[in-house]
Amino acid sequence: MKISIPDDYQNIIRELNCYKLLKDFDVRVYNDTINDIEELSKRFSESDCIVLTRERTKITKELIERLSNLKLISQTGKIAGNVDVEACTKSNIAIAEGKGSPVAPAELTWTLIMAGMRNLVPAVNEMKNGNWQTNIGDCLEGKTLGIWGFGKIGRKIAGYGKAFGMNVTIWGSNLSRENAVKEGFIAAESKAKFFESSDVLTIHLRLKPATKGLIEIEDLIKMKSDSLFVNTSRAELIKPGALKEALKSGRPGKAALDVFENEPIYDKNFWALKMDNVICTPHLGYVEKRGYEYYFGIAFQNVVDYFGGNPTNILNPEALK
Repeated sequence: MKISIPDDYQNIIRELNCYKLLKDFDVRVYNDTINDIEELSKRFSESDCIVLTRERTKITKELIERLSNLKLISQTGKIAGNVDVEACTKSNIAIAEGKGSPVAPAELTWTLIMAGMRNLVPAVNEMKNGNWQTNIGDCLEGKTLGIWGFGKIGRKIAGYGKAFGMNVTIWGSNLSRENAVKEGFIAAESKAKFFESSDVLTIHLRLKPATKGLIEIEDLIKMKSDSLFVNTSRAELIKPGALKEALKSGRPGKAALDVFENEPIYDKNFWALKMDNVICTPHLGYVEKRGYEYYFGIAFQNVVDYFGGNPTNILNPEALK
């Protein structure tokens, strides 16, 4: 069976311990990302299975119709709009989902919060240029941490905030706010007050039709002029152009971003990279060794199980009929 694994940016997948699970398969790993349908069709033309690295490659209806050999898509983590599930089912292509861990994205979020509030990146860059103590940052203790979303990641961030002596405020669904209060945190009275009161505001929502473009410029410009906006979830949660314009207006004062609308970004003139008050990281939220072993370990085991005649974690069981 031929297995294709696209988007291995770091050329690391073959070095994972869990890669041994695919020892009996003909595996081809690609280290680049392409979006052209013609090129993707050629690349995957003989593939019996594609193992997706999160949502980096989009599996559209148009692409699916060209892949006559494809039997299985094994997704690292959960499907998040990157695969046309209906088209796969109609073509009898099974989709095996994995599981996710909140640890790595929560830790990266906190790293960005610390770096953003202490203005570490400019300080490091200035020291490399031969300068000493050219700026000043802020501590977290006593400040208000706003978290939109109280799922697995949001809960971890809330715990970190509490440990650092912050006033943790939660916004989200009624259930999220109720759970936050039960666990000793504050539920924001309204979305407006949530944005107005937060010294640090971080979002932890799943991207779906109901949340796409959920955050608008009217929300962002309510933030303080010295506040920090953090996004390690999905760029599409914010209305296109809203964050750029809000930052230009001075509210919020700065941002730390791990996600972008069109990835990967190789353009050195990308707007966020040109702003001194923005920290950008290349979508590293789940990208760390233990997390990769976890994500790909499940994805590879799903491949072994499927071709061994015992399909597991299948999102669309109708495709198996």
